[in-house]
Amino acid sequence: MALMVWNDKFSVGVKELDDHHKKLVALVNELHDAMKVGKTKEIMDDIIARLTDYTKFHFLAEEKYMVKYSYPQYTQHKLEHDKFTEKVLQFQKDLKDGKFAISMEIMTFLKDWLINHISGSDKKYGPFFNEHGLK
Repeated sequence: MALMVWNDKFSVGVKELDDHHKKLVALVNELHDAMKVGKTKEIMDDIIARLTDYTKFHFLAEEKYMVKYSYPQYTQHKLEHDKFTEKVLQFQKDLKDGKFAISMEIMTFLKDWLINHISGSDKKYGPFFNEHGLK
């Protein structure tokens, strides 16, 4: 069973960014599935690297639109992105250094952060972006 299931209630009303969110959900589920069946450290490292890279790509896309359209909550939103990126990079480093393995605690953190961020902060920019022609 998937750790996360995309639901249209998560939609921010911008297709490109919704597609990014769906991809992030898929990557978190891929990591969870790999953890459940005890995949090798190398496989886990690869999934985390892809999750990290895609997260950075997605955050840059959101932030680009925020700057372009002078989104009033840009600074706070970027701070959330920066804190999350820092935490995920630390997970990635600790995993590579053999300090820990992927656990349900980490999976729950990823799931909860993603759901809360999309449902909260990201949903706020949807109408703003729509008003600027981004759909």
